[in-house]
Amino acid sequence: MEVRAVAKYVGLSSQKVRQVANAVQGRRVEEVLATLALSPKPAAKAVAKVIKSAAANAENNFLMSPAELRVVRVLVAQGGSLKRVRPQARGRVNPILRRSSHLTAIVKEEE
Repeated sequence: MEVRAVAKYVGLSSQKVRQVANAVQGRRVEEVLATLALSPKPAAKAVAKVIKSAAANAENNFLMSPAELRVVRVLVAQGGSLKRVRPQARGRVNPILRRSSHLTAIVKEEE
């Protein structure tokens, strides 16, 4: 049985989060959390938080053993963007897009 956890409107661009998410798919949860704790990327903290939440959901709601959980996949979708403008010379403006992303972590018990 697959168990999921979702984090919406994480304040990081989906392109940057995907780099971290693709590196952890298919590995055991304990191993993934240890790897992400040492990663220098800010996205690692967000991905680790979602994976911990999915593991906690599996343990508390479905009575799965946390030692036997494996990350099936981490989906990263583009969230909403905050739109701002920055003044430029001669009365012009340039747009600023503060992008966000939605994370979904799916874990499954090993057989």
